[in-house]
Amino acid sequence: MSISRASCLFTAWAVVLFAADPSWKGKSAAYWTEQDAHQILADSPWAKTVNAAIGPLQTEDERREGGNMGQEHGVGFDGLADNRPRVQLPTGILGLVKPESGAPPPAQSITLTLRWESALPIRVAELKSHVAGSPSLADDGYSLAVYGVPRGHLKGDAKSLGDPLKKQALLKREGKKDVRPSSVGVFQSEDGLVIVYLFPLSAEIGPNDRRLEFSAQIGRIAILQAFDLEEMRFQGKLEM
Repeated sequence: MSISRASCLFTAWAVVLFAADPSWKGKSAAYWTEQDAHQILADSPWAKTVNAAIGPLQTEDERREGGNMGQEHGVGFDGLADNRPRVQLPTGILGLVKPESGAPPPAQSITLTLRWESALPIRVAELKSHVAGSPSLADDGYSLAVYGVPRGHLKGDAKSLGDPLKKQALLKREGKKDVRPSSVGVFQSEDGLVIVYLFPLSAEIGPNDRRLEFSAQIGRIAILQAFDLEEMRFQGKLEM
């Protein structure tokens, strides 16, 4: 390969890498545009769009075997599609003689947004973009908000709705104890529910923790998302 051809290929590759880099990177926060801010809130080290799995509904027989009647309602149940298999009526004589086996229902998922609301870059981006942040919980801590859970006919305040979710969420780090949220709040907005998980500062998440994994069960919705803490540095400091 000639030197000139190799030089052209290197230049082209550098252009691709540069073009793939988010526009807000390399800028001081004071110079972030509204477009930069929206990008940070949607897809950045502190904000992730995830496809969360939706578990199947139990059949009536399964519910009765467990001592329950009717389907569950509430956070993570209402507003989700019913994907239980339905009995297919035969379409003719052959169907009566040899019924077709029902195919399993397709796997379901839902698109959610996770944001570390306590992270300084997120707070700055919300100000720059005029986007309202999540409702805050009373105590200090690492605050992670989940946006996009469908609304339902909910009764109760943010705390009473969130308390059942506390035991179904974890932060995992390699070589350290799992961290459960100290409190969870469920808030209703025009675009759906906002679920805020507050993890205690005593967890001491620091620069030696390279990777953090968040898992949560919200009714039928299962979330699993990893965060690279090396990328979550802002102005030389880990921000969460």
